[in-house]
Amino acid sequence: MGRIPEATVNEIRERVDLVDVVSRHVSLKQNGSNFKGLCPFHDEKTPSFNVNRARQIFHCFGCGEGGNVFGFLMKRENLSFPEAVRSLARDCGIEVPEDDAGARDATKPLYEATEIAQRAYRIALASPEGAAARAYLAGRGLSPADAERFGIGYAPDRWDTVAKALGAARIPGEAGERAGVTKARSSGGGHYDHLRARVTFPIQDVRGRVIGFGGRATQAGQEPKYLNTPETAIFHKREALYGIPAALEAARKRDRLVVCEGYFDRIALARAGIEESVATCGTALTPDHARQLRRRAREVVLLFDGDAAGQRAIASALEVLLPQGLRVRAAVLPAGDDPDTYLEREGADALRALVDGAAPALERVIALAAAKGVATPWEKSDAVASVAPLVARVQDAVERTELVRRLALGTGVDERAVEMAVRTAARGGDVEGAIAARVAPATPVGVAEGTPLARAARDLVRLLLAHPGLAGRVGAESLLESLAETAGLEAWCALLGAILDHAALGEPVDAATLVDRVSGAARVLLQQLAVEDVPVLDGAAAERALDDTLAALERRRLRRESAETTDALRQNNDVSLLAAKQRQLDRRKAVQKQNAVTPAAS
Repeated sequence: MGRIPEATVNEIRERVDLVDVVSRHVSLKQNGSNFKGLCPFHDEKTPSFNVNRARQIFHCFGCGEGGNVFGFLMKRENLSFPEAVRSLARDCGIEVPEDDAGARDATKPLYEATEIAQRAYRIALASPEGAAARAYLAGRGLSPADAERFGIGYAPDRWDTVAKALGAARIPGEAGERAGVTKARSSGGGHYDHLRARVTFPIQDVRGRVIGFGGRATQAGQEPKYLNTPETAIFHKREALYGIPAALEAARKRDRLVVCEGYFDRIALARAGIEESVATCGTALTPDHARQLRRRAREVVLLFDGDAAGQRAIASALEVLLPQGLRVRAAVLPAGDDPDTYLEREGADALRALVDGAAPALERVIALAAAKGVATPWEKSDAVASVAPLVARVQDAVERTELVRRLALGTGVDERAVEMAVRTAARGGDVEGAIAARVAPATPVGVAEGTPLARAARDLVRLLLAHPGLAGRVGAESLLESLAETAGLEAWCALLGAILDHAALGEPVDAATLVDRVSGAARVLLQQLAVEDVPVLDGAAAERALDDTLAALERRRLRRESAETTDALRQNNDVSLLAAKQRQLDRRKAVQKQNAVTPAAS
């Protein structure tokens, strides 16, 4: 390739804007005289990549990369200097002499082959043999203007549509094969078309160059339903996003990208005015996709089907999106709908409202996990274990803490247990094993679980096992009497009674001793409490917790007695009952006064 005149290089440098070129690859936000974004040359969570429009220079304070518009394109797209110059020249309409065609970029024939294939597909769609394809598109709600707007074409049910077009343009058959639009014949030489009898969708890179195609079957029984261009030097499914060049400007303005699963889905979103939309090309979201999305927007909205497969797709997408620090929402379609059917039935406003109103994706995952059931301890454990690895991938500490709280609330699991599960997931450990001891195990048959009294009884046993010296503060008779009146607490009463008896006799109050003194459900409860992994309160905190629990039980007992006396008064206006009622009220006031001064006394 001959030397490019310096005057041509300078003219190109003056005509192009570095900010516009970088914005094809990075989501930039103005910050004073600079524009900032995430560096495209190394992974980072906090933007350190700066572009100065006045000086037409970029610099990353994280990795040190910097330079002008030519240097950026060379680094980003792995181009030589002449290739970068010629690429920018095409963008701004400047003619650059081609002195040595034999030394051209090795990928140039591939781009030429895909462009020729695209023209051939467009011509075929408008021809008589494209009538069935046009009817199919009309049935999907797409007009000829839509087909023109989105570059939709048709690969006829013939073997040589693209092969002949390449030959007429003097593009070697080998170039068409390397571009994925033709295949080599197994015998006799020559090439035949890769796509046949399919509606075609051009897949482009951020510069708008066609890099491959998606093909939708048009004939009954034709398999597979969708067929893509194979992997080539210019097309990689793990990176390609259908609709990306058209989405860039809208994504920059809204700082979001809407991700869907198919070509028709992306077209429906664009028709509804959601231009910042892209679709994967026959593959699930990959880390390469996630890095692309993060460089162009802060928020991603996932638009997937509302069925079980769609829910699994959301969870899988979160696994790759959350580590990039993206804020992910999920807009879920009604069962049986996809974006184009929803658009046809409900209209553009409804589709936009569905996307704009998308809830945070992790909140939806938490709700779905809880909806499967959290009535039993093992269901709670399963629910937390299914969501904790996703929460662990959230990069922002404030967001992660709030999600831990919401997961705990949604599943009814202690927040500390959820936090431990998330920490374990972040380390790559066994989440289920980590929370097994923190989520209450299966309660013995006949033992109350989850009621205020059952929780109070469990808390008392925990406190007294950890701090036997506190047993003297407990009025055993009144406590056991108030608990014994509630069905399902008999085992707790037996366990508390054993602890208090041992303490009163000066005997050791520890699980190893007590386990031989209780039986049945009480023994099971003791064994469960002995092996659970919960923080032990220190002396002062334990005293306050014990006093608070006993006071709450006393208030509950007094309310119950007062209610019983009130019911009796309604049936028999006895003077003795009125006196009893007054004593109860006096006692409640005394307890309330005592509770009010206890904190100050401690």
